[in-house]
Amino acid sequence: MSISSILAGSALGVLALASTSPAFAAPDDAASAPSAQTASSPAAHSHGGEVDTAQPDDAGHAPIVVTGRLISGDRDAVVAPVVISGDELARHAAAQIGTLLAHLPGVSTSGFAPGASRPVLRGFDGPRVQILTDGIGSLDASSVSVDHGVAIDSLNVEQIDVLHGPAVLLYAADPAGGAVNALERRIPKRIPDKAVSAEAVAGFGSAADAVNLAGTVDVALAPRLAAHFDAAYNRAGDVRIGGNVLSDALRTRTLAEAADLAAGGDQAGADLLTTQANARGRIANSWARGTTLGAGIAFIDSGGTLGIAVQRLTSDYGIPLRPSIDPEDVSIALRQTRVDLHGSVNLGGFLDRLDFRAAFGDYTHAEVVGGQAAARFYNKGIESRLVLTQAKRGGWRGESGIQYGNRNFSIVGEPLVPNSVSQRFAVFTRQQLSVGTFDLEGSGRYEHVGIVPKQGLNRSFDLVAGGAGLAWHPLESVTLSLSATHGERAPSPEELYINGVHEATQSFEQGNSAFEIERSNTLEAGLRYHSDRFAGALTVYATNFNNFIAPVPTGTMIEGVPAFQFIQGDARFRGIEAEGAWKALRWDDGSALSLEGAVDYVHATITNVGAAPRIPALRVRGGLNFEAERFGANIETVYNARQDRVATNENPVDAFTLLNASVTWRPGGKAGPAALILSGDNLLDANGRLSTSETRDFVPIAGRNVRITLSLKI
Repeated sequence: MSISSILAGSALGVLALASTSPAFAAPDDAASAPSAQTASSPAAHSHGGEVDTAQPDDAGHAPIVVTGRLISGDRDAVVAPVVISGDELARHAAAQIGTLLAHLPGVSTSGFAPGASRPVLRGFDGPRVQILTDGIGSLDASSVSVDHGVAIDSLNVEQIDVLHGPAVLLYAADPAGGAVNALERRIPKRIPDKAVSAEAVAGFGSAADAVNLAGTVDVALAPRLAAHFDAAYNRAGDVRIGGNVLSDALRTRTLAEAADLAAGGDQAGADLLTTQANARGRIANSWARGTTLGAGIAFIDSGGTLGIAVQRLTSDYGIPLRPSIDPEDVSIALRQTRVDLHGSVNLGGFLDRLDFRAAFGDYTHAEVVGGQAAARFYNKGIESRLVLTQAKRGGWRGESGIQYGNRNFSIVGEPLVPNSVSQRFAVFTRQQLSVGTFDLEGSGRYEHVGIVPKQGLNRSFDLVAGGAGLAWHPLESVTLSLSATHGERAPSPEELYINGVHEATQSFEQGNSAFEIERSNTLEAGLRYHSDRFAGALTVYATNFNNFIAPVPTGTMIEGVPAFQFIQGDARFRGIEAEGAWKALRWDDGSALSLEGAVDYVHATITNVGAAPRIPALRVRGGLNFEAERFGANIETVYNARQDRVATNENPVDAFTLLNASVTWRPGGKAGPAALILSGDNLLDANGRLSTSETRDFVPIAGRNVRITLSLKI
């Protein structure tokens, strides 16, 4: 089947399926108005999971709204961000941000281990996907390797934006993958209405006996002084699954190795491998636990704000093992102390506001093998942004700024990558113009990256990126958009210099210090529609790369582990994301029953090599959603197609189907202080595997998981 036929068929499928993902609510269900955009958040903020469509955006166009999710932000009509908040964050609460976002169209997860899960956007992960906290990087080592968790307290975020297109150039010179921006309240942005207000979320999940607890307290210390305190705790045991731990291919190979050992007289080794090959029910050494403590204080008045916050995050988690005759438990002990500073000045005149953000992160993690720290990774980083926001003049608005970052990365005990210092300096601008029924947008960024290893060749890169977009609103309910971006990315230190066995990933990895700048050109087209009864969005995109960098499995074993070689070549990515919802039944009290559906697909090829590694499979969702003032319920099926377009020496991934359902009770209504959510994921106990996961052959998805979540506000 050709890519064009798949894209066309998927598009038709969603429009016919606009009856099938528990997400959409019609615009008349919205409740509370979005707050003003900040420089670090291109998308509109929403509260309580609902956005008021009675108030149109700056261009006069109402946004598309879904339950807990905003598809068309009031600040970007060209490439609409996906924004989740409120009940949806609580429903999908997870310690790792990749797991939390994996249900969104175009988003998957690296799924390396339950404790290490980064978002995968449109088939891109690692350094191609920016993970941000209020516009500042996570200042961790999560992009260094797939076994490293993200140092973001996902249990305490207020909202998460998933960005694509020209907007990404505010943060990076490589917009192809996109960005994930987690918005926190640790530095207060407004004086609380009450002297003391608090929120808490508590959850329990059956698949791993997982406990998640999070709470925040906001205090109005004085008329212009506010403070914030938060804490989070998570704990999970080994994950229960619906079948064999090992894939059929790896199980067959392991049993063959066991037979060879038995024939050679090593019965003990044969028995050990046989036991591992036949393991069922739970993934050994897949436990996770973590804590977060944070506090912030801010001075706020009509002239601006000044605030500071500090966070201490800990995360410990096990790394599931490949079959081995000499198995040793491997785990990660991750720690980060982070300090954030935020100031803004209201200027008046042509320049409306000046925003300054800076953060310092002191990160370390130990790779613990057999109870002893085999290696310690250290990352001390500073990142800062200065942004000038223009006052809106007619239909013209914009923002421009500078960005600086410094990263000092080192490893003790494992000569995997040479210690290095990386610096980044950038200038950027984004301009938007509304003229009649058209919205125009342009972004540009220049970035200089310098990498100085303790041993090896110094590298320096000058990156130039730009993007432009057009949105046409022939009717108030319709938006047609087209955007184009050119991006450039400097190779990461890991891609340049890595060379050796990595204990935690259980692999041998080799980079290439001669790699050149990776360049991408993306064309994206979109259609968004909303009416009283129907809402939908369709996006198709194509990205062509020069000098695309990818780690590909070589099919060989070095020191008993699989070998991966970083290569560079041209590549092509094509994809589609679509979702639709039809409000089939409505009642006078505002209750409604919606039929909802979604589809996403990525087709990726490296020229003269073949399929790109770890690309998500075609995914189709369909379901029913009922929403009332005090009660909500949904049921959905998610079909993950077989992925047999895999890289050489990767194993195909079989299709699997998930059945998910949830019930929400709000005793005080949508504006009330409490919500109780009972949800079930993978109710059919499918034993599926993610094609985006490097460990998919021995880390399947979680089995049946019944979760109860309580959310309180006082």
